[in-house]
Amino acid sequence: MNHPPYRAVIVDFDRTLLHTDKTISDHTVKVMRTWQEAGARLFAATARPRRAITEYCRLIPFDAVTTLNGARTVTPDAILENPISAPEAETILEQLDRIPGAVISVEAGNEIYANTDIPLWTPTVVRDIRTLPQRDKVYKILASHPQIPVDELPLALPEDTYCTVAEHKLLQVMSRSATKWNGIRSMLDAFGIDPEQAVYFGDDNDDIDPIRNCGCGVAVSNALDCVREIADHITGSNDEDGVAAYLSELFC
Repeated sequence: MNHPPYRAVIVDFDRTLLHTDKTISDHTVKVMRTWQEAGARLFAATARPRRAITEYCRLIPFDAVTTLNGARTVTPDAILENPISAPEAETILEQLDRIPGAVISVEAGNEIYANTDIPLWTPTVVRDIRTLPQRDKVYKILASHPQIPVDELPLALPEDTYCTVAEHKLLQVMSRSATKWNGIRSMLDAFGIDPEQAVYFGDDNDDIDPIRNCGCGVAVSNALDCVREIADHITGSNDEDGVAAYLSELFC
């Protein structure tokens, strides 16, 4: 059997590998498995927590995954964690809690908590969300607001944290050590693969560094303008199975 041109295929999930209805086509599953059977490693890099990708990992047996924007990376031999420190998490939550109407959620431990119900995520609603850092590791803090654009929320980030905006509506705060690219490097290192030997697919702001740093960076056609501008190649949209189409052109 011929060998694929890259040793690793790395994919973002939402708006990249997944259709808009959050499904993966049989065709995409077949193409990904063909690459794996030919010797390539399959990695996932997502903002989702591990519990929210179980279904997809049954369809595609990824060799390693980095979740929560790099806050938690799982390889065959290790679990690498980059949580927000408890004092800094408390500082962030105190600021957000003072904003009337702010919808706040927190990925802590193996659960998601929130200050109000969010039907799509079904979080555990807690009375005082500011106390969570005293109970468990905080991997990610998320915030949105029905009237205020998230990039205008009055929030002063502690030195060792950073934020991104997902889909123009959701503020995500993580430790500076928790980035998709750091998680991807950990996955590649676990298998002795150089970034030049990897192809990456993405669509959003946190996909820019992986697209720039992997040997081949591919944006789906529905990606943000800033992502398409820096990509080596542009493939079809997530609903057109763009990832599978590009991989099939390279090798199948």
